[in-house]
Amino acid sequence: MERTLLLIKPDAVQRGLMGVIISRVEQRGLRMIGMKLMRVSRTLAETHYSIHQGKPFYDKLIGYITSAPVVAIAWQGNRAVAVVRQVLGATDPTAASPGTVRGDYGIDIGRNLTHGSDSIENGQAEVKLWFTADELLDWERIGEEWVFET
Repeated sequence: MERTLLLIKPDAVQRGLMGVIISRVEQRGLRMIGMKLMRVSRTLAETHYSIHQGKPFYDKLIGYITSAPVVAIAWQGNRAVAVVRQVLGATDPTAASPGTVRGDYGIDIGRNLTHGSDSIENGQAEVKLWFTADELLDWERIGEEWVFET
């Protein structure tokens, strides 16, 4: 089963959208295996967003993600990366479809509410970056056979 990272960014936390976002992913059938409310250190932010280093928006992005609490969630399930990205919608909220988190609640790309891993490999790496092994819980949900085809 795939693992993926979902970050509920400071703007979504400040707007009280944590429950809505978590509920949408959970209702799709993914299993939460780790969650924490936290302040992001500059070191963690710079590591996570290292791919954007040198881009014009980099410093603003680091300042934003470290400005207020975020919720980091590790999800597991069949096609977890694709499911989370579908629930979140396009990175630019004005291009995101209605019915997605960003399409329903976002306006500006700089305040796009969430981060979701963009590949299976990045999902694995990001979960390891944001969570220690002790912070992840391996468990099975009763009735999962009605969600995932084996």
